[in-house]
Amino acid sequence: MSATESETTANGDSKGASVIVNAIAVLRTFTADEPLLGVTEIANRVGLHKSTVSRILATFEQEHLVERDEETRRFRLGLGLIAVAGPLLAELEERRVAYPVLRELTEQTGETSALMVWSGDESMCVEQIASHQQIKHTAPLGVRYSDALSSSVQVFLANEPEARVRTLLRSGAISYPGLDDVSLDAYMVRLRDGISRGWALNYGETSIDEVGVAAPVYDHRGDVVAAVLIPAPRFRVSTDRLHALGESCAAAAQKVTARLGGRARSR
Repeated sequence: MSATESETTANGDSKGASVIVNAIAVLRTFTADEPLLGVTEIANRVGLHKSTVSRILATFEQEHLVERDEETRRFRLGLGLIAVAGPLLAELEERRVAYPVLRELTEQTGETSALMVWSGDESMCVEQIASHQQIKHTAPLGVRYSDALSSSVQVFLANEPEARVRTLLRSGAISYPGLDDVSLDAYMVRLRDGISRGWALNYGETSIDEVGVAAPVYDHRGDVVAAVLIPAPRFRVSTDRLHALGESCAAAAQKVTARLGGRARSR
């Protein structure tokens, strides 16, 4: 291959990669809080020209990865994404193993239960059993949390090296409003306390109306591979019930660990 041909190929590869990156960026603008977005909104958020975003969305719409809202003509994620993600979710061992345990946990506590996994700097919901109660806390599958005070985030960070935790918080990858050296040190103590107790707590700290408790799930190497989460309306959770929910959550996480053939790493 000549130098000119090599350069042309490289430029083509680079352009193709850029298109893929842009397409992924467009998909990631949709969130649980803002499921409907217009072309201009998306273009502003990803820094692309509206015509580029329109072409990407047109392709996605053909493949049912996005769809238009009939009234507003804005876009939302389409059911085609479930077909794409389905094989991954079906093969996710932790999700399959945890499902009956989550059902039992929801029946026992009367609250929603969920399974969370870690993506490096976010906690993501991959399974959920909703509470039967009229007032409850639920979240769409795939929703991500990066708040330091989120109970599931605490579970995962507690099992990261301390230096990495400090880097994630200082860089803002994990959000902690008003972070300084004193609060960072206190946060590290909080993570250790959660490990000792067996479950992490978020008592209205990320949302004033919500309480969350979460506990770690371990694999056969003693690594944390998931977290069981119970989110509940704060008005329904007294101090005594908070402890009971935490213990129930930890017991459920231990059951999932056992079903995976896992074990907690000795510390």
